[in-house]
Amino acid sequence: MMVTRHRSRRGRTSATNGRKHFGGKDSWRQWTYPYNYLEIFSADQIEAIHTASLKVLSEIGIRILHEPSRRRLAVAGASVGDDMMVRLDPAHLMELVSQAPSTIALKSRRSDCDMALGDRRLAMATVGGPPFYSDLDGGRREGTLRDFDNFCRLAQTFNVMHAIGPNVEPQDIPINVRHLQTSRSQVMLSEKIPFLFFRGHEAVTDGYEIFRLAHGLSEEEFRKTPVCWSVANSNSPLQLDELMCQGIIDAAEYGQVMVLTPFTLSGAMAPVTIAGALTQQNAEALAGIALSQAVRSGAPVIYGSFTSNVDMRSGSPAFGTPEYTKAAFGSGQLARRYNLPLRSSAPTASNCVDAQAAYETQMSLWGAVAGGANLVLHAAGWLEGGLVASAEKFIIDIEVLQMFAELMCPVPVDEESIGLDAIRDVGPGGHFFGTQHTLDRFETAFYAPLVSDWRNFETWRDDGAIDAATRANKVFKEVIATYEPPPLDPGRLEAIDAFVAHRTAEGGANVDR
Repeated sequence: MMVTRHRSRRGRTSATNGRKHFGGKDSWRQWTYPYNYLEIFSADQIEAIHTASLKVLSEIGIRILHEPSRRRLAVAGASVGDDMMVRLDPAHLMELVSQAPSTIALKSRRSDCDMALGDRRLAMATVGGPPFYSDLDGGRREGTLRDFDNFCRLAQTFNVMHAIGPNVEPQDIPINVRHLQTSRSQVMLSEKIPFLFFRGHEAVTDGYEIFRLAHGLSEEEFRKTPVCWSVANSNSPLQLDELMCQGIIDAAEYGQVMVLTPFTLSGAMAPVTIAGALTQQNAEALAGIALSQAVRSGAPVIYGSFTSNVDMRSGSPAFGTPEYTKAAFGSGQLARRYNLPLRSSAPTASNCVDAQAAYETQMSLWGAVAGGANLVLHAAGWLEGGLVASAEKFIIDIEVLQMFAELMCPVPVDEESIGLDAIRDVGPGGHFFGTQHTLDRFETAFYAPLVSDWRNFETWRDDGAIDAATRANKVFKEVIATYEPPPLDPGRLEAIDAFVAHRTAEGGANVDR
């Protein structure tokens, strides 16, 4: 899929001009990565990690706390012990993993917002699930449904966002009905691909029903049409709990996308070396993917990577580090080894919207993008090691993502773009401001920023010396103020509201099983 340019890129620095970047139907685009991936391991080294991972699963095993999952894997040829340890024969394991599709197509309610994953396709998703929210106006506080909804509005608005992550936890909504409200919000406020937590069978099937109704699909059609995605995290080291296993089974049975992501922090929940941490990550990912295929051959799954290191002085997670970036490169090589789509992330450990937040996010993004990720979670809004979803950080991250998107635009090289006649006309010592070649192209020739201020110091100072976070806050508030919801068929909305009311009256979902 060829990447196309924005229809208009005249905006410069103000929030008003920034609206040129707010995106819309004509400017939505999914990325195709055009460059060579960065690979830090040789083919022999990747095979060594692969072989070691198979030994982990066949000799040590993985503890699976969910009895139905142990039973399904036993039917598929695994050895199950009385201690809930499951050991997978390498040949049987690879046979199961090979059944997973190499590409996945997720359907949006708007056809030109469908999302493809695999090959060289690349999609971005919002921050996922922090308990706290922050902005310059109200500071740091517990997340609310209003905050969750505003992140849905942001995702809908910006064309470099392709999917909605868990955003922020709306803690003003009881956990037993939270999934009903967040699922409704996603389909009401955005046409981007929605997300659903694995919080028990009832919550998952409730969310699936809301998404099915929003698309107007029959139950049979829904099971054949991926329209949403979820993440299953292994409990590193080497354990899958009941909720995650049940989610893997539910996603496979309903034909919806599951991302198996180990949370392997090197030095804490994984070996202190990158090779050791990737070996454990790989073993845990393959085990969860194998379970999905034991449930339903060909179920859409994504290989998830989130290997980073800890600060060995404090034990705190560190993100955007050289080790994180190297692990992301290596994860890309492993995912391609199994011909699976790859999920990565763009996290930072910074506690505020500052230079640290920017450079750690950039490092993480380079690891994801150049490493071969197909889906990048936490691409906008992540702060404080994942504890905070920040409004200003979201907008600044959008700026960064728009720059990455421009990097993936093809550079034309032809007679017109070379401009030999213009060079000849200007000659030595002249300038190109007034040439016809420039006048024909100046509005769209270069990337125009959403947040960055390119004016000189004196002009910037005389205009109030406003920093990037404050400028981002202005853009955030303008987006929310000018947002218009996408259309949703009134009959479908009525059915969704009736379902939400019915399930709420029943007491919502049991989120413990």
